[in-house]
Amino acid sequence: MSGTSLDGIDAVLVDLSQPEPLQLAKHYLPFDNDLKNTLLALHLPSHNELHQAQITGNQLARLYAQSISPLLAQTGIEAARVSAIGCHGQTIRHCPEHGYTLQIGNAALLAELTGITVVSDFRSRDIAAGGQGAPLVPAFHDHVLRHPNIHRIILNIGGISNLTNLPLNAATSGFDCGPGNLLMDAWCAKHTGKPYDDNGAWAASGQILPELLERMLKEPFFFLPPPKSSGRDLFNMTWLQNKLQGNETAADVQATLLELTCRTIAQAIRQHCVGAKEIYLCGGGAHNKTLRNRLSAMLTDCSMHTTNTLGIDGDYMEAIAFAWMAQQTLHGKPANLPRVTGAKHPCILGAIYRNL
Repeated sequence: MSGTSLDGIDAVLVDLSQPEPLQLAKHYLPFDNDLKNTLLALHLPSHNELHQAQITGNQLARLYAQSISPLLAQTGIEAARVSAIGCHGQTIRHCPEHGYTLQIGNAALLAELTGITVVSDFRSRDIAAGGQGAPLVPAFHDHVLRHPNIHRIILNIGGISNLTNLPLNAATSGFDCGPGNLLMDAWCAKHTGKPYDDNGAWAASGQILPELLERMLKEPFFFLPPPKSSGRDLFNMTWLQNKLQGNETAADVQATLLELTCRTIAQAIRQHCVGAKEIYLCGGGAHNKTLRNRLSAMLTDCSMHTTNTLGIDGDYMEAIAFAWMAQQTLHGKPANLPRVTGAKHPCILGAIYRNL
């Protein structure tokens, strides 16, 4: 998995032969700045962008293959024993309103480099069926993290924040809440040179700017009913710059961005997850102490933990989920939840690149 945060590749080797997924090995491969900047540029129209997207997709395939080798080395498992690689690819456009989403990564090349069957392009079929193509991971949460007696929420705070609602005696739902880390990370990188705000310490040093927060909260996306999804196509530095007046202190903007993330998450939970008792965090935002404390203060009716306490590594949740989706594809089983994505029906997701 390489996601909206554009920080790097999360790779896991997962045993799915039992009801509970067993993580056998993990590896993280960071993106260098050149690749990150190229991927950021591909989110916008530019000269020769089709050629650049294909070349970058080949580069990503080689990095995905590179990230898989340590998993096999850690476990002594040979490639021939791996059923499939579930490869999400890197999203460079997500436009369900226009009927498409685009993840690059050249799955055919990845299959050739590794000798392992690859399942990729998970989102397109859901969009073809009238869905948003996202979020997809709630189907995995429903499969492994639902509790028979406790109303749970699984809250992923990656580049975008999204939640899975697991109520009692009702269908699972889920949707994107808004920006998670991506605006905070971009603002932090611009003003401090660091890729992220460690533990939210910089945000904690600033003051929330009520007028700026109010301008940001007027974004129409926040008022849309689920199902809904978003990404860098909407929430990006241009979006932020258009909300600024130019005289704000950088630390105050960071504090306000953190408040925006927390406020939109809390608003979504209050409105759509009434009665929830437990929240389990995953994604990079789970490590942000300032963010966690602010969320806890806003959502006092719920206990808050990380998904690690449930036996799922929160840093690798999405990678594990796409391994499960690849298994669903190979078995000819659906892996979307129409109530979550808005698709007209359950779909078998993904395209398969088989090895002999």
